[in-house]
Amino acid sequence: MDVLALTRKLIGIRSTTGEESEIMVFLAEYLENMGFQVTRQTVEKDRYNILAKVGEPRAVLSTHTDTVPPYFPLSEDEEYIYGRGACDTKGIIAAQITAADLLLKQGIGNFGLLFTVGEEERSDGAAVANTIANNCRWLVNGEPTANKMAVGTKGALNVKLAVKGKACHSAYPEQGESAVDKMLDILTAVGQKKWPVHEQLGATTCNIGVISGGIQPNVLAPHAEAQLMFRVVTTTAEIKEELSKIVGSRGELDFYFGCEPVLTHVMEGFPTMIAAYRTDIPFLTNWGTPLLLGPGNILDAHSPGEKIAKTQILEAVNHYTDIIRRLLRL
Repeated sequence: MDVLALTRKLIGIRSTTGEESEIMVFLAEYLENMGFQVTRQTVEKDRYNILAKVGEPRAVLSTHTDTVPPYFPLSEDEEYIYGRGACDTKGIIAAQITAADLLLKQGIGNFGLLFTVGEEERSDGAAVANTIANNCRWLVNGEPTANKMAVGTKGALNVKLAVKGKACHSAYPEQGESAVDKMLDILTAVGQKKWPVHEQLGATTCNIGVISGGIQPNVLAPHAEAQLMFRVVTTTAEIKEELSKIVGSRGELDFYFGCEPVLTHVMEGFPTMIAAYRTDIPFLTNWGTPLLLGPGNILDAHSPGEKIAKTQILEAVNHYTDIIRRLLRL
């Protein structure tokens, strides 16, 4: 199966986070038929990571197999392949497997492929994959970078903010306390805060993604909740500390997910970029020094028109082949 045909096949397999079983069965069998030694590592019932290797890997190609919802099927034109996961990351998986096949046929050994589940939510698959004993020196992670090599990736911090008030008739607001008003004051302060800036990774950003609260228009809100996501360039500890100062006793914070930013290795000969998004890399620290490169534009990922350029998939095969050969010489 050529790389474009494999991309089409993978897009045709629905693999929304938590529902990766079918694609992992396909990949495991496909890689075994190619001649790789394949290990299935259980993450939870019906969900597992895949490690395919030849020899004892000193470099691995890796990416995640899950996608965001909603699923929409394959279509294509002369230039692009469309479908859920096209660039994030079905085209990347196809390019990595095709590169691995070329390396295998050239007699190259001591490399592998590591495919994980769950990256789109909490990278639970990567966290489990990090427990696999290995002597790997290099981790080549795939995310849509338009085939540029990332200098680094921002970290992430997800936060729930809960605020309590006191309900009363809205004609007599002095008898109660609006949780919505308190929430708006806090979120205004968050928006006005000058968050940390990193020389290479740029600025910390905060998205207020969800706001809810109140009962009805003629009642002061007894509760309100917001969900925020920070793209972190320094440390999650610094963001937690500063946000806690802003909120003080006005609300309760639940920091339910976080990972640190990472500066990645850059090889000569590649244009570079900064990945403002997070990846599995912070959870795969035992797999060696990370690199980040993949076909596709991150602005197409998660979108209703997700797509990937066919030329970029073909270019990525050459890039991954070249990168592994060069890393194995180091």
